[in-house]
Amino acid sequence: MSTVSAVKACATTSCAYNADGCTAFAVTIAGGEKPSCVTFITLDARGGLQTAAGQVGACQRLECAHNKDLMCAAEGIEVTDTATCATYEVR
Repeated sequence: MSTVSAVKACATTSCAYNADGCTAFAVTIAGGEKPSCVTFITLDARGGLQTAAGQVGACQRLECAHNKDLMCAAEGIEVTDTATCATYEVR
């Protein structure tokens, strides 16, 4: 795989990496019961890149149809207001 998946949309406005989109350099999708963005963090500050250009750095959901060698092979992902990966699909 030569490309990484973009975070196309993130509705988790309480995340310190959300400034009109994901500003984390890379997020990790994991979680227990739900496929979640585990990069999510609530702080009194905003951080990350100057522009919303986040991407998926790792996917730890082996059962996801988009998981290829622990990387996300989807064209892009969307994250809901509860930090759940809305692009997740069970194989």
